[in-house]
This record gives sequence, structure tokens and C-alpha cells, in this order.
Amino acid sequence: MTARAIARIGLALAYAIAGAAHLMRPAGFVAITPHWVPEPQTVVMLTGIAELAGAVGLMLQATRRAAAIALALYALCVWPANFNHALHDIALGGVHLSWWYHGPRLALQPVIIWWALWAGAVIDWPFRRR
Repeated sequence: MTARAIARIGLALAYAIAGAAHLMRPAGFVAITPHWVPEPQTVVMLTGIAELAGAVGLMLQATRRAAAIALALYALCVWPANFNHALHDIALGGVHLSWWYHGPRLALQPVIIWWALWAGAVIDWPFRRR
């Protein structure tokens, strides 16, 4: 199995778990949704469905490239919720998370975007063959 295949399976699994969490326990996701997002409950439900669809699409050869691009764009679009969570110190289940959580979480979002694009064979960087 190639590194790209392992990355693809890992990412699909992560998105499938996140998508299920969005649908089964939406309260935390609704809580961190920025105030300017309309209908946060509906948006959280739709993002859960998008994550599940992206996970499946990433595993199918025919839809892999489109799913990878969609998941990268998705990760970019939900980044404001992560900033909102950090900047407003929103407690989840009564727990306030420190910058030891938020800092790495915010910094890793571009890595997640790259991961989707690389795992879906949209880009080869930085492993381009010479």
C-alpha cells in the first residue's frame, strides 16, 4: 500500500468520524459556529453530510479528485468556526480549551487542506517526481 493510499484512508476515516459527530452530537459544532452564519443547526447538519460524502468520494476512484478538492475547500470554509471557538473561548461541555489546543488546531488547518489535495492526487507537492 502506498503512502498516498494510507493518507487517503486515514483522511476518509477522520472525515467519516467527524461527519457522524456533526449529525449525532451537533451542539458543540453549533456552539462554535460564528454568529454571522445563518441557520447554524442546518449548516452543521449539512457539513456533517458533506464530510460523510467527501469521505466516501475520496475512496472511489471515479470521484476521488472532486472529493479531494471539495474536502480541501470544506476545510478552508470551516476554519472561521475554529477561530471563533478560540477567540471567544467558547466552552464545550463546560470545558474551556487553552491555546495549547487552539494554537496547534488553527495552525494545522492548512495541513488538512494540503492533506486532502495530496491524498486525492490533486497535487504532488512536495513529493513531486523529478
